[in-house]
Amino acid sequence: MTEPLLSVRDLSVAFHLGGKTSLAVDHVSFDIARGEVVALVGESGSGKSVSANSILKLLPYPAASHPSGEILFQGRDLLSASDDVLRKVRGNDITMIFQEPMTSLNPLHTIEQQIAEILSLHQNMEGKAARARILELLNQVGIREPEKRLSAYPHELSGGQRQRVMIAMALANRPELLIADEPTTALDVTVQAQILELLAKLKTEHGMSMLFITHDLDIVRKFADRVCVMTKGKIVESGPVEDIFENPQHDYTRHLLASEPKGEPPVADPSKPVIIEGEHVKVWFPIKSGFLRRVVDHVKAVDDVSIRLRAGQTLGIVGESGSGKTTLGLALTRLISSEGRIAFVGSDIHQYSFKSMRPLRRHMQIVFQDPYGSLSPRMSIADIIAEGLAVHEPTLSAEARDRRVAEALAEVGLDPATRWRYPHEFSGGQRQRIAIARAMVLKPRFVMLDEPTSALDKSVQAQVVDLLRDLQAKHDLAYLFISHDLKVVKALANDIVVMRAGKVVEQGPAADLFAAPQDPYTQKLLAAAFDLKVVKTA
Repeated sequence: MTEPLLSVRDLSVAFHLGGKTSLAVDHVSFDIARGEVVALVGESGSGKSVSANSILKLLPYPAASHPSGEILFQGRDLLSASDDVLRKVRGNDITMIFQEPMTSLNPLHTIEQQIAEILSLHQNMEGKAARARILELLNQVGIREPEKRLSAYPHELSGGQRQRVMIAMALANRPELLIADEPTTALDVTVQAQILELLAKLKTEHGMSMLFITHDLDIVRKFADRVCVMTKGKIVESGPVEDIFENPQHDYTRHLLASEPKGEPPVADPSKPVIIEGEHVKVWFPIKSGFLRRVVDHVKAVDDVSIRLRAGQTLGIVGESGSGKTTLGLALTRLISSEGRIAFVGSDIHQYSFKSMRPLRRHMQIVFQDPYGSLSPRMSIADIIAEGLAVHEPTLSAEARDRRVAEALAEVGLDPATRWRYPHEFSGGQRQRIAIARAMVLKPRFVMLDEPTSALDKSVQAQVVDLLRDLQAKHDLAYLFISHDLKVVKALANDIVVMRAGKVVEQGPAADLFAAPQDPYTQKLLAAAFDLKVVKTA
């Protein structure tokens, strides 16, 4: 047996806050062989990222400590290594890719400056040699016309391009171990597939080992050689991917494997009233140029889209980032200006002013993608949910308002006694339930759901899908469900609109579209979401 490249032995991580100590990682052990991909899987809070960050000692010390364990890299213990030794290892022998590239890249520096900094620090490479290496790296990770991207800033790139830049930075010094912490979670399914194929190709070309952290078991099955399943700081099961998927031994592993959104959407009734309708909706943003800022062109974010949504029905809007999904939803709810006819419960509203729309707002609610960002951190849950009632039902007494808040929380499966807490005291899934309660407390007829499950673990996704389905059946709600996760859409939507570059490329009943997609773009989306083709390479 050859010695593993990395050996984590009996690792524990404790955090000391406010005089209290909590154990985030509890006696964890795993090895990574040379050229091997090991996946750490589990739900949020299981200890995956804390374990990975311990390898390079990236935790907030001294608040964090290691009551036990050692981390051997090429036989040397990194936990007891000096800062000088760690600085040579970080970004050189071991590198990391993080989940959200926009927060990992410096918004004030160009792509060339950020990659050049790594080459300068670790290889003393400057000038023309550095630029040639940067262009080589950008070519390797599939950035088209890299010469034109050198002067670009992170905000000028798409999510997939930013993640490719992060991979280029990680590969700059030809590391032996790459740690990838949820590198595809925020990406569209097609871009996700491209990134996985890229990582597999680069792993083979460079002979790298990888530690892949994710809560998406489909990715593990496609990509990893071995898997370690974590929950509550412990590894409860580990082994070759095929063994774990075919014959899981631990109850928690079986729970994860069974956590895909399931079931069928409520059957749509064509006799029910039309709640919202859009005909030939357009949202064009002007492009201005020159000294006089004349309009020279338009960004056609939504271009001639027509939809109809009835009570009790879910219309899924799918497509990649930038396809116009959210812009269409904002136009239908009259939060941005648009052209074309928009009708709500039979009344034309496309020419309504902001003031005219206000009485209708209680009947048109939105649940956003990121519940932490959409809930005020300075307000209690009771105040957040009651805010809409104060605006739309000002005659309600304080007691009646509090009673409605408690009822809304109970309806979404939360204990009403928790309503005096603040958002940071809840998990991601609980925060999304709070956001749903905030919408439901006003008893709306139409709800726009903008990627409401994309930031959640698979098991929590399944719970939220079940909740949305139950609420729809109970209140006869019309949902506009915007998502790039086609598995969630399949569990919720009666009809689907597929968008690309502002236009509808295909639309119709969900069952027909999933069974026999007609447009090549739809076929590509479905293949990326449902094809279990293995991208592992020898």
